[in-house]
Amino acid sequence: MEQRAVLIEATCNQVNQEGGYTAMTPADFRRFIEEIAAATDFPAERIILGGDHLGPNPWRKLAAEEAMLRAAAMVTAYVEAGFEKIHLDTSMGCAGEPTALDDELTAARAARLAKSAEEAALRSGRRPPVYIIGTEVPPPGGATRALEEIEITRADAAMKTLAVHRASFAEAGLASAMERVIGIVVQPGVEFGNTDVALYKPERAKSLIRSLDNMPGLVFEAHSTDYQPGEALSALVDGGFAILKVGPGLTFALREALYGLDAIADVLAGKTPRTGLATTMEKIMVEQPASWAGHYGGSPDEERLQRHFSYSDRIRYYWPDPRASAAVDELFSRLPEEIPETLISQYLGRLYSDVVSKRVAPKARELCLAAIDAVLAPYSAATAFR
Repeated sequence: MEQRAVLIEATCNQVNQEGGYTAMTPADFRRFIEEIAAATDFPAERIILGGDHLGPNPWRKLAAEEAMLRAAAMVTAYVEAGFEKIHLDTSMGCAGEPTALDDELTAARAARLAKSAEEAALRSGRRPPVYIIGTEVPPPGGATRALEEIEITRADAAMKTLAVHRASFAEAGLASAMERVIGIVVQPGVEFGNTDVALYKPERAKSLIRSLDNMPGLVFEAHSTDYQPGEALSALVDGGFAILKVGPGLTFALREALYGLDAIADVLAGKTPRTGLATTMEKIMVEQPASWAGHYGGSPDEERLQRHFSYSDRIRYYWPDPRASAAVDELFSRLPEEIPETLISQYLGRLYSDVVSKRVAPKARELCLAAIDAVLAPYSAATAFR
């Protein structure tokens, strides 16, 4: 069996020295991941931790100097905790500044954070990190409205990003750090909204892809690749997008599996499917709207559907709630040890062929994991050496 590494990243808003919205520092997050790895017998040495969008974004309402001081403290905390891949994102304006900064100021601030990272690595005896630069990415978590034509990063814009960072790193005395810049974040034309997905069209990104010929040793990083079909993922890799980010697509698959199992439990009990789990989740989300309000819109019925079935999958933030965990445990207790194949075919059709061919056991936990594996499989295939 192939032994491959896994790259797991936390964003600046999720995890930072002040806790972020997960209430975890970088060191806490590392322990959290390592505990899961130990429980599943996954070798810790095959885990690569990354920090995504590290910059002043969590503090952008503050004055720039204060926001940058906090961003530097965050980058330091990430490196000291052993995060080996750092995406520097200083493109956003702070209090009194334009919403988006020009390339030169963005690069200068990125170099300032890289200096903090280098000093933290030296101080803590950690291996210096590799860096990702560039900021032209889809909205974190997906777009909030229907998608139209996605504007692809221009080749000259990508090359300018690299040039201004080289200049800023050199001015800051960070030539060795610049040598560890391995990739640039660009927009190849992929994105997802609440109800639709913008699929990758390689012909539209030809100029961007060709620009990599002028950036030897670098790769592109693609964000929001969730819900892209396997052939699109392979085409992205063929075009130089060696790093593919995915997140909500995985939890979307988990939610699908749990809701399917909930319907099966009702059928086995002789009831009309009532989606008891969905009822519990709806109650929690309505009582605590902070994680979805502002992301969903429309009529009350449209908002209700989005709370449960949006591609953005904001419901993922509610599964750790003790009431949600208890509802999932109660669901699993209602199911038999082995679930009839015919009901798997009806309510979890994506998994039926694996179950009937004995690749997946017809058990609740195994079916949930298989649903996530089914999403990951095209990524594994696309990024395999070939």
